[in-house]
Amino acid sequence: MADILNSQVLEPYAQALMSLGQSNDLVDRLGEDVNSILNALSESSDLREFIANPLIKADAKKTVLRQVFGEAVHPFTHSFLMLLVDRRRVMLLDGICKQFQVQFRKLKQTVLAEVISTVELDDAQKDAIRRKVKTMTGAQQVELEAKLDPDLIGGVIIKVGSQVIDASMRGQLRRIGISLSKSA
Repeated sequence: MADILNSQVLEPYAQALMSLGQSNDLVDRLGEDVNSILNALSESSDLREFIANPLIKADAKKTVLRQVFGEAVHPFTHSFLMLLVDRRRVMLLDGICKQFQVQFRKLKQTVLAEVISTVELDDAQKDAIRRKVKTMTGAQQVELEAKLDPDLIGGVIIKVGSQVIDASMRGQLRRIGISLSKSA
């Protein structure tokens, strides 16, 4: 079901916004807008619930979207949001924006690396991870999505697509346990 939604709804809308950006040399600006929208959605459950509620009229949704994003987004992005409301697709805004990010990263030869650590990483650590991921993937750029996991004993776990680099203490202990059980 998710694949059908993705290929038949999310991708075409994301591609339409990407095409608009490419033909007007605004891909980077629209990418910034999409990031702002995703940040607003992740920070406000009220906003997410409001735009997803089918009982709320389109005019009310447009008014709120204008108030929230207003002049902060490019007029193309604003028009795109209004189109999503008109077509009753605004409840899929989060998914459409994430699909746009996937297409944006592909265009910019950027990979997304999810980094899980016990503590907040400093800039030097983030730069080291970016270099490692660039070497590993051959990507031009690396976008980091940092998450904290207090259950991790130490170190980091890096996920790039389906690849996982487990440099955590828990992962190392698990590997030692496996090798000990094989040798016993």
